[in-house]
Amino acid sequence: MKSSMEVVSFRIPRRLKEKMDRLDTNWSDEVRKLIEIKVRNYRRKAAIEDVIASVEKFPGAKAGTAAKYIREGRDSN
Repeated sequence: MKSSMEVVSFRIPRRLKEKMDRLDTNWSDEVRKLIEIKVRNYRRKAAIEDVIASVEKFPGAKAGTAAKYIREGRDSN
């Protein structure tokens, strides 16, 4: 059975690694969680940008349209 995990490696300054070694922390779990959060945030940001781009394609309403509909809604009650 193949693992669904991949290996990612990167370099950090020696001083930072020394500080990390002094702490009793599972750095793999910490980094994995942080990456999951960042990926989720980037995906949300991209989705919001897509929605904004789609909305910007709609034609604008004439000035006063919103006020007109609000007045009509109030008057109908």
